[in-house]
This record gives sequence, structure tokens and C-alpha cells, in this order.
Amino acid sequence: MKNGTEPPSSAPSSTALRDFADLKKALKQAAKETAARLERERAERAQREAQQRRHEAEAELFKRSVGQVNRLPETGRVQAKGPRPEPVPARKQLDEQAVLKESLSDEFDVESLLETDESLSWRRPEIGIDVVRKLRRGVWALQGELDLHGLRTDEARERLAGFLREAQAKGSRCVRVVHGKGLGSPGRQPVLKDKVRRWLVQSDRVLAFVQARADEGGHGAVVVLLQSSV
Repeated sequence: MKNGTEPPSSAPSSTALRDFADLKKALKQAAKETAARLERERAERAQREAQQRRHEAEAELFKRSVGQVNRLPETGRVQAKGPRPEPVPARKQLDEQAVLKESLSDEFDVESLLETDESLSWRRPEIGIDVVRKLRRGVWALQGELDLHGLRTDEARERLAGFLREAQAKGSRCVRVVHGKGLGSPGRQPVLKDKVRRWLVQSDRVLAFVQARADEGGHGAVVVLLQSSV
């Protein structure tokens, strides 16, 4: 070239073309992403509208089925939150204790109902004498025991009635009640021994009882046959 001048470079024009191409590509990608987003929003809106229409249709069907529904008047009561505790049958327990005190009387005359053989025993009229013999021989295995030593009369009465009730509920048929021989009582008289026999005769749960064998308590205990719980 004359005068030693260089020809103009084409680099700037090439860079501008690349930048324009990149911009065009970016705009195209952005438009594509915007279109996809709008399509998702349209589909979600259509789904919500469909669910709303279905809910309204079900509500209308329910309304036609049951008729007009009116809100109950406000009473001002506060609704309890959470599960309610199980009620304690306090009234039932008191009633049972009252029944026990009335039904198991200390004044019941039992002497005429006891057999006067080698060991005092008792059985209901429908129970055969062979049952008493088997009970005395220990044919039935003992399935429970109650010791009334040291208890006052009222406490012993309630304890005995509760024991018989629980034993029958568990399916026990033969139990032993230890009343003691009265050696520590005033006058060395077996107070609980006589009362236990009175109470047992009055209980509907008892079929028969005999004085325990020597190895099972002898004069200080009785072996009791209970009604079946079935």
C-alpha cells in the first residue's frame, strides 16, 4: 500500500455478527421457556377449575339428596378438645359396696344350714353330697387364696366379696379363704371364722364349701367351690 498504511481490519464486524447471533439465540430460548411456563400455568388453572366444578357438582348433589341444612343455634358452650378421659365408675363402685354390705349380713343364721359331721360344710340344695366329698378330698385344684388375717369385719366382708367376684370372673372354680383360728382374738374366739361362713352361704357365687384339710389350714380356712362364669 502507498504511504505505508495498513488495510482496515474486518475483526470488529465479525464480533458484532457473533454477538447478534448469540442474542438471537438467547431471545429464542427465553421465548421458548416463557411459552412452556405459560402452558404449565394454563394446565394448572384448567385443573383447578375442573376440581372446583366437580366440588360444586358434588355439593349440589348432596344438597338435593338431604334437602335444606340449617346451622344449629349457638349455645355458648365450649367444645372439648382432644379425646375425653374414660369415666371412672365411682357411682357403680359405691353401689356395689352398698349391695355387698346389705347382702352379706353378719346376722344371717347359718348354723341350721351347716352339716354337723367331722368337718363343717355347706352346699346348695341342687348340689349333690358327692360334690362336697370331692371338695373335701381335694379333687379340684386350688386356683386362688384370700387371707383375711388382721382385717376388721367391714374390711374383711368387702375383701371377701371382691375376691369371689374377681375369682369367678377369671374362671376360677375352687379357692381357699383363710380366716384364722381366732387365737389372737379376745377370748380366743374365732370371730371371722363364723362371719366368713355366714357370708359364703349368702353369696350367689358359692356352690359349696368345706373346712380345709389339716395341710391346707384346717380349722383356720375353708375351701370354696364357685359357680361357673360361663
